[in-house]
Amino acid sequence: MIENKVTQTSQASQIHSSKAKPIRNKNQKFSQKDVELSETPLFFPEGFEKIFLAIYVISLPYVMGLLFLFFVVAGSNADRFLAMNKDSSFFLTWAIGYEIIATLILLWILKMAIGFTYASRKPGVKQFKRP
Repeated sequence: MIENKVTQTSQASQIHSSKAKPIRNKNQKFSQKDVELSETPLFFPEGFEKIFLAIYVISLPYVMGLLFLFFVVAGSNADRFLAMNKDSSFFLTWAIGYEIIATLILLWILKMAIGFTYASRKPGVKQFKRP
């Protein structure tokens, strides 16, 4: 019984004598965030992610290229668009759409990075730090 009390007091003194690690607010960098396909605005059914990714990579830039050619180049004129579409190949239309989507994605990433930086700084609000 005496030994039991001695071991309990020595364990308690070890617990109380050890310095607790201070809690620090870690600033998470934008480039270190995890990327999850479930958070994307595209539909990725579980188990078919690669198939749907291939469909999106082929179809989305082509459709975007067609829309660009119709609205910007042909001026929303169906006759001009059809005449121009005879001369342009699939790859050319896809490349135009790819460049537009790539630019939009880069602008979206830039917007998220600026928003993340602003949210982590919050002017006037100091982060809590233990003394």
